[in-house]
Formats: sequence, structure tokens, C-alpha cells
Amino acid sequence: MRQAAAQPSAGHLLWLIRTGRAHTRAELQQRTGLARSTVSQRLDALRAGGFLRVGGVDSSTGGRPPSRLEFDYQQGVVLAADLGATHARLGVFDLAGAALAESVSRLRISDGPGKVLGWVTAELRSLLDRAGQPANRVRGVGLGVPGPVESGTVRQPPIMPGWDGYPIAEHLGRDWGVPVLVDNDANVMAFGEYAGGYPDCPSLVLVKVATGIGAGLVLDGAVYRGIDGGAGDIGHVRVDATSRARCMCGSLGCLAALASGTALAERLTAGGIPAAGGKEFVELVRAGIPEAVGLAREAGRLVGEVLSTVVCLVNPQVLVIAGDVAETQFVTGVREVLYQRALPRATRNLAVVTSELGDRAGVLGLRAMVVDAVYAPEAVDRLLEARH
Repeated sequence: MRQAAAQPSAGHLLWLIRTGRAHTRAELQQRTGLARSTVSQRLDALRAGGFLRVGGVDSSTGGRPPSRLEFDYQQGVVLAADLGATHARLGVFDLAGAALAESVSRLRISDGPGKVLGWVTAELRSLLDRAGQPANRVRGVGLGVPGPVESGTVRQPPIMPGWDGYPIAEHLGRDWGVPVLVDNDANVMAFGEYAGGYPDCPSLVLVKVATGIGAGLVLDGAVYRGIDGGAGDIGHVRVDATSRARCMCGSLGCLAALASGTALAERLTAGGIPAAGGKEFVELVRAGIPEAVGLAREAGRLVGEVLSTVVCLVNPQVLVIAGDVAETQFVTGVREVLYQRALPRATRNLAVVTSELGDRAGVLGLRAMVVDAVYAPEAVDRLLEARH
């Protein structure tokens, strides 16, 4: 015997309001099919829990204008830390995404989880003080890392020695006592670009070219991670079977070993023009140094080869090129090969763009992901149930 479908819960009503799908009691009734009395009861519970506020009145077709319901974005804050191989951006945000305090610092992810996570907590506490926010207003923490993540744990990261299997969420959870979300840096950047610039896009791919190379996919509004977090790891696709360039994963001829910012800086240095890393390489490209310009375009072509397969497989609407190298002739090289190799049907509605959010894409994506997780219908229902 088929069971009757469960009625939409209070958490589901909040989700409809928070995502802009409904703004009034009447719209909630229409969306859910719930009786007016049931909607009122669940809205009362949400108000008592501090999740809702009345934001004025909506337009009326006659009679008294209906009250406009809004998610209370002022009820707490979210902490975000986007860690790269050599730099970190951290921030305190309200639940709507407004930045209350941010910082950018140098770090070495290779220093290991104990030292790095201790620094992250100390820096976040400093930012909270700067924002004038007490720790008890923190609702969740998001952490982006430059390595593959499976169920919140880093697994076999090529550029993160000592992090494999480390319980990051548990560590930060002890520090903060709130939910902690951990994800790959390309995933959080992709979600940041999606939420900030393309919220109606059904399929977005972001490729980040920095110390390494990785991609993030947002399909139907959700990050696609694959069966164990390995989706988007294009930096380790072998693109040159004859190359002796060794990747940090141990293989030869990987895309990251030939086209990442680190690899390009090393190749330029070997040619007699010193470049300490990807950022220095980009500066030389912008200065018009012919050897650097040539390497940037060549690297773009290599990435374009791999992306032509990605585009044919995923058929995205938007392809975002991000990272240190994205502002150079590198993008010209990507477009050059991508449109040659990919089927016209796969590219006719494709927009190839550079990142609008730049270095902030990661923390903004983490903010949005944490809010979606902390205020998911089932999570809100658990919080309301715990209050009774």
C-alpha cells in the first residue's frame, strides 16, 4: 500500500521564503496545498524560532495588502575560510552575504592541519572582533581547501602533505560548536560564481588555474562532486605522453605539470627569466615579456583541449575561467582550441567568461553553501523540534 506523501514542513516553508519562491501566506498555501491554519501554525513556529520577520506589505489585488514574509538575515553570521596553497582569504558575513569583515593572508598549506587550522580559528576570532560580532552569533563555518574532499575529509591531496584523512570538520567543530562544511576550493568558487552571477543557470563549470588546476561543476543548483569527491579533478588528466614533466601526484605529463601557474613559472625560470611563482609569471605576461606571453597562450591551448571534452560531456551554459592566470593571453588560448575541438552543438549556447568575483569567489561560495546547509528544511525542522 502506497504511503501518503508527507506534508511540507515548517522548514520547507522557510526554504520557499528564503529562496524567493514565496513571499506571503497566500503564496505558501498555493505552493504547498496546505490549509491556511496549518500555514499559520508553521509560520508561528518559525517566528518563535527567530527565523522570520515581516518585511512590509506586498502588492494587493484588492482589500488589505498581504504582509511580506522574509527570512531574518540578521539572526546570525557565517564564517568562511578559503585556503589555497600559499594564500588564504577569510571573512565574516551576514546570512544575506554582506561582508562584515575580511582578510587576505599568506600561509603555507604544507605546514599541516594542526598549525593551519589553529591559525584559521585565531584569524576568524580576530575578524569577529573587528565585525563587532560575538561568537554565539556564529551559525556555521565553511572551509575551502586545495585538494579532493570526500564527505568533508581531504583524501590523498597532492599539494597538502599531512592532511590526508584529517578530521577537519571535527577539529573546527570543537572550536566553534556549530556545523562545519569542508569542500574543494574549485567547488566553492564555482558555487560562488553561480550564486552571485548566474543563479538561474542550469549548468556551470569553473576551472581554476593557479598553483594547480581544478574544476568545479554546479548542475541544477547543486555542486556535483562525483561518487567520492573526485569530480572536476582535471589537473591530473595526462595531456602529453612524451613529457618528462613530473606532476605533484607523481605522474608524468599531467595538465597541471604543464599548464598550472607553478609549472609556467618553472618553465620560464628554466629559460632564463626568473619567476618565483604563478603571480610573478602573470606580472611578466602583463609586462609583455614575449616568452611569458607565449607560454601563457600555449598553456591555454592545453587546458582548452581538456575543456573541449568537458564541454562535450557536460554541455554547460557557462564556463568560468578563474585563478591567477585567467587574466592573461591564457584565456585566448583556451577559446582558440575549445571552439576548434568541441562540437558546435556543445558550444553554440556556451558563454566562456572570466571570473566576476575574482579572489572572493571562494568565500562567497562558502557563505552561500553554509547558509543552504544550516537552513535546509530538515535542519530547520530539527532545530524547531529541539526547542520543544
